[in-house]
Amino acid sequence: MKKAENIIVGISIGDLNGIGSEVVLKTFEDSRMLELCTPVIFANVKVISFIKKTLELSAALHGIDNLEQLVLGKINVLNVWRESIDLNFGTNDDIVGKYAIKSFVAATKALKDNQVDVLVTAPINKYNIQSEEFKFPGHTDYLNKELEGNALMLMIHNNLRIGLLTDHIPVNDVAKNLNEKLIVQKIETIKSTLTKDFGINKPKIAVLALNPHAGDNGVIGKEDDEILKPVIKKLFDKGNLVFGPFAADGFFGNSQHEKYDAILATYHDQGLIPFKTLSFGNGVNYTAGLNKIRTSPDHGTAYEIAGKGIADFNSFKEAVYTAIDIYNSRNQFEEISKNPLKTKEKQL
Repeated sequence: MKKAENIIVGISIGDLNGIGSEVVLKTFEDSRMLELCTPVIFANVKVISFIKKTLELSAALHGIDNLEQLVLGKINVLNVWRESIDLNFGTNDDIVGKYAIKSFVAATKALKDNQVDVLVTAPINKYNIQSEEFKFPGHTDYLNKELEGNALMLMIHNNLRIGLLTDHIPVNDVAKNLNEKLIVQKIETIKSTLTKDFGINKPKIAVLALNPHAGDNGVIGKEDDEILKPVIKKLFDKGNLVFGPFAADGFFGNSQHEKYDAILATYHDQGLIPFKTLSFGNGVNYTAGLNKIRTSPDHGTAYEIAGKGIADFNSFKEAVYTAIDIYNSRNQFEEISKNPLKTKEKQL
């Protein structure tokens, strides 16, 4: 297993007019972070130095032109581009959006090629990243295409884990997207990630209902009775600890979420509103179900405070911690899977 500082954390810089660079630099100003891992920021060292100077930050940067030049224990900045960029903090700029994607695509390739161990992505603007070359709603959809597996958005804060059955689609499309194949796939992904990435052998999973009061026996919609319940029962009968569908309002109001290892919400805001309320700005977005590890903070570009030096970096720092923890947990799981008898002997 790798020593801590040898874990290479690839960082895509996100929207340079937002708070991404600030939270990245603030995270690694603390030298203790460099004992946990070695960061590589995919950007341009002159641009990052300019932002550092503007925000009066103290992080020492090490510019490199290829990953063979990486230095352990330093904040490495890989020059993905050479040209200068005009930045205007707090503004939506299509040109800046193109550089956000250059950074992200380069960092993803490094992750695929095992040149970095994990990927942590700073926030992008979903509007200014669109182009003929990049036609994805965001990070997750691109990663699902590039990496093996079935991506699932899993929000994490301590023991609270909320996955999304559907994510970035309009609310009026949610019901028509619910089907047995999708539900089974997402629940299997959550079960697998809880086992491999979080070390939970027999995970308990709760599923939230689509309709208020879980449909009230069909009075307020039939999807819960006709789609969700039969699939949950089928999975439970096969030995999976899957329960629901639960009415979402009472579920969190009565602290039922504390009884489960993960919760599957049927749509974006149903999961994200309680999550962000309960995580107090320290939440992490983890893309579960892929053969590589990617995390991100649970916030956006925050244009309204960009360039002011007041951004809270805790969510990004937690994203780094989470990526490292999952990396170690996954390696331990693979080691145990390969040598179950040897591991048992060690325990004895």
